[in-house]
Amino acid sequence: MPLKAYGVLITRAVDTRREGAAGTPHYQIHLTDDSGTHFRAAVNVLSAEQPSELLYLVSEDFQHPVTARLEGLPSGWNTLLPGPGGPNLDFVRGNLFDPAQLRTLPPDASGPDNDLADLLDHYVRRAVDDPDARLYVFGERFGPEPTVKDKVFGFLPGNGVHDIHMNQGNSRRFSGDDGVWQDGGLLIHFPAQSRWVGIFLAFQSQSWHTDDTTGHTLEGTDGSRPDPGSRPVRVVAALVNPVARRPSRRASPCSTPRPTRSTRPAGTSGTGSATPARYRPAPSPRVPPCSSRSPTASN
Repeated sequence: MPLKAYGVLITRAVDTRREGAAGTPHYQIHLTDDSGTHFRAAVNVLSAEQPSELLYLVSEDFQHPVTARLEGLPSGWNTLLPGPGGPNLDFVRGNLFDPAQLRTLPPDASGPDNDLADLLDHYVRRAVDDPDARLYVFGERFGPEPTVKDKVFGFLPGNGVHDIHMNQGNSRRFSGDDGVWQDGGLLIHFPAQSRWVGIFLAFQSQSWHTDDTTGHTLEGTDGSRPDPGSRPVRVVAALVNPVARRPSRRASPCSTPRPTRSTRPAGTSGTGSATPARYRPAPSPRVPPCSSRSPTASN
């Protein structure tokens, strides 16, 4: 069965805590909404199954219709009904990113900028330092527990979100959490830069070919991630009998753009903070070559 309480938590980040690499470590984030309610986001940094290192992808300039669907949602916890068309995340069906670009990182290692906790720190601490930044944490809610203090940050009642990772295609041991349109993730909005950062996590033991109803691994199929550039494109809208327009002077996607000079220093992100080389996001999938043939839908 799918997650019992899937949704998105919209809050400010106020503190963080690392848990090393022993046991079942998490990267913990202390959050508060606009009404002053406290929450904790528990982000997995190590899998209980082998291979144990998590897959991650960071999009430093995340552009997707899901951000527009989040507009208007109130601060705090928002329960999301299953299915497409809303702000739900689905790594397989939602065209959020190219799974072939996912990479692995250890949970914790000596030295700077070389493990998953460092990567999360790099982005979340920027949000902590920016009073206007907002975190959109997708996953399953736990609590509130009126008489139990939060075990990490000590606030009362205990309250928060976990399963902030892919939640389908699980091994038999965790197949009870499978579902569609219920994947976890972390989106960070920096309004001053009009920029969204997307952080997506998955376990190496999970399958990328899942049932469209249950989210279970499809038996008899290769569940590994697709090769770069092999992901199909789905046509989600088409303009029928468009009204003729005068030619535009703006460059078309098929024209050769005029060379431009970048004013951003090499190795920096759009939010004005240097990005460690290991964490620079993989390039976005290239736009297919222009063709005179019309695109066709692919499932």
